[in-house]
Order: sequence, then C-alpha cells, then structure tokens
Amino acid sequence: MNLRPLFPACALLLSGCATIVGTETQPVKIDSLPQGARFTVQDETGRAVAQGYTPQTVELAKSTGNYFGKKHYQVMLESPGYVPLTLPIEASANLWYVLGNIPLLGFPGWLLVDPFYGGMYDLKPEHPQPKLNVVGARG
Repeated sequence: MNLRPLFPACALLLSGCATIVGTETQPVKIDSLPQGARFTVQDETGRAVAQGYTPQTVELAKSTGNYFGKKHYQVMLESPGYVPLTLPIEASANLWYVLGNIPLLGFPGWLLVDPFYGGMYDLKPEHPQPKLNVVGARG
C-alpha cells in the first residue's frame, strides 16, 4: 500500500500556523532615558537571562516549552543618581496563532502543536524605553 499521498495531509494536520511562520525567540531592544543604565532581565523563575547596559538588543525565548507556557520577564534598570526601575515584558498570543490556524482547520494547531512552541507568542513591549527619574526629583 502506497502511503505517500497521505504525507501532505499528515503534515497539514500536525502543524500549526504560528509554528510554521513564527520563531521560538524574539529580539527585544532594552533602552532607557538617559542611556547607559545597567539592566538585568529575569524570567518567571527569577533567573537572570540577560545583563548589560542600555541600549542593547537581547534575544528572549517566548515560551517555556510547557503546554501554553508563555514567558514572563522583569527588566530591572539602575543608574547612579537615578531611582531604580522595574518593568515587565509579557508574552501574548499573536495573530498567526489566533487567525492563522483557520485555513488549517484550526484545532490541531490551536490545541496540539502551537501551545508548546514559542511561535504563537509576541513579547511586549518590543522596545521598552522608560524614563529614569533623578533621585530626589519631584514628579
């Protein structure tokens, strides 16, 4: 029995749109006003995944690899003479995941393939650029 005609159908059913067009990581440009602040990026476990001085682009994973395991990050900025600042970077479902699976009959991509893969998420904000406040300044 020749099973070759079934390969395209299997590939279609075992793939998700976000998995096909997305990536597991995303570049995020860490910046600040004024520039030159020291930053540390921590993931949801509290582990430091990136460090440096602004401005710098870091590559961050979008998924934990678990079922619907989107990543959460905290960016901590500090600079002498300025109030330290912490801001979140969150992963959220992108349009490739939400709408892109419809032509592929949806459910395999929505529930079986894409939830394990970071391609279904986008990290926001992509370019955080907070303004650091001077110590002792009045708002």
